[in-house]
Amino acid sequence: MSIALQHFQSSELNRNSTSVFAAAEKAPVLVTRRDGEDLVLMSERESNLRATLFDFAAQLIAVTLDDRGTLVERMSDRFPWILALKAADRETCAKSLIESARASFATKQPFRIITELQSWQETAEAVAAGLQPSYLDLIDSPELVERPV
Repeated sequence: MSIALQHFQSSELNRNSTSVFAAAEKAPVLVTRRDGEDLVLMSERESNLRATLFDFAAQLIAVTLDDRGTLVERMSDRFPWILALKAADRETCAKSLIESARASFATKQPFRIITELQSWQETAEAVAAGLQPSYLDLIDSPELVERPV
């Protein structure tokens, strides 16, 4: 299933560029031309997301083609920041990145994998900086409190 692009004639781009640009800021738009190949207009943010997705896909393919070591070892070779995570978190991270990538590729939505990748990388950077998630202890043993009156 592909996502339908909003269509604009190239003449509309000339007559009312503001509305075409506004639409392109939200999602890529297709600009159809009579005298040439149709064009897709998108924001720089969208273009950067796609480039990041392609970079991640290239690394993920390299991980899957490598038959040496465990999945975590292969992933940490391509994404060295994974090594900052605890061993159990490395395994969770590797699996989570692959699952999110599959979902993003299947739905043609880069946001899921980009968000997942950034979240794990930022977590690894926080761990490497010595930040400890001590607040998690509270989640493991919640205390019941009375409902306010």
